[in-house]
Amino acid sequence: MTNRQVRSRRSCLAVPGSNPRFLEKARGLPVDQVFLDLEDSVAPIAKEQARSNIVTALNEGGWEDKVRVVRVNDLTTSWTYRDVVEVVEGAGENLDCVMLPKAQDAAQVQWLDLTLTQIEKAVGLEVGRIGIEAQIENAKGLVNVDSIAGASPRLETIVFGPADFMASINMKSLVVGEQPPGYDVGDAYHYILMRILMAARMFDLQAIDGPYLQIRDVEGFRRVAGRSAALGFDGKWVLHPGQVDAANEIYSPRQEDYDHAERILDAYEHVTSEAGGAKGSAMLGDEMIDEASRKMALVVAGKGRAAGMQRTETS
Repeated sequence: MTNRQVRSRRSCLAVPGSNPRFLEKARGLPVDQVFLDLEDSVAPIAKEQARSNIVTALNEGGWEDKVRVVRVNDLTTSWTYRDVVEVVEGAGENLDCVMLPKAQDAAQVQWLDLTLTQIEKAVGLEVGRIGIEAQIENAKGLVNVDSIAGASPRLETIVFGPADFMASINMKSLVVGEQPPGYDVGDAYHYILMRILMAARMFDLQAIDGPYLQIRDVEGFRRVAGRSAALGFDGKWVLHPGQVDAANEIYSPRQEDYDHAERILDAYEHVTSEAGGAKGSAMLGDEMIDEASRKMALVVAGKGRAAGMQRTETS
């Protein structure tokens, strides 16, 4: 990400804003991000109280080592405006991002950007500090994902919402994230994930995979998460404490890969310097490294640094 701080989002924990016990428990879990939810996990009659619960929870603190996000309701509902106003006015100093679900076009993201700016100015918050996460959950959102990703400098992530997406395209399956019956070759989600990834990377944003609802099937979670991690996704939603360690592991570089990436960066910096002969390429052991090697190493090293990894060797 070029214009905003890079935040580690290997594990993104969904927490219903209507459940004070879950809000309290979430503080102690080793996740990179929490998003306090006002949307699908909150019943319509509980949404107003959920806003108050979330403001209180954010202001009480205990989230300082996590990215703090609130997911508001989508713009086709009557709740979104009050969600944004009450949460940002009440706890904007302790909020990192607002997540907009079911984003369908750039104008919706721009609405949120403008609304955040107005609130920040009105209550004296730093203008532009609060980021935006846009969630792609239907066919229209995916078709428009390029313009959505470029809609605001506040954007930090593009998020895949698989359950609503599956419904929106009439996918014949009730198991979120798993291959639909009859799809026995390839991956039914590959195109969707790649479209989101390409749009995110075009604007230097992070790409986040959605939830795996079979919360006690950790091996299933690992299998599904491994697919998006292999493509280059930065993290995945977690719905249960049992999924947290798996997400943090899968979306982190392996230690040997992180060490090797840092070694490539050190070696390339030296060989391209005057002291190193100002060369464009060199051998690192049995491997030739050049500018392309540096770019690839930056990706792996960047993920490792964001996750707080440390080198185990310096040679």
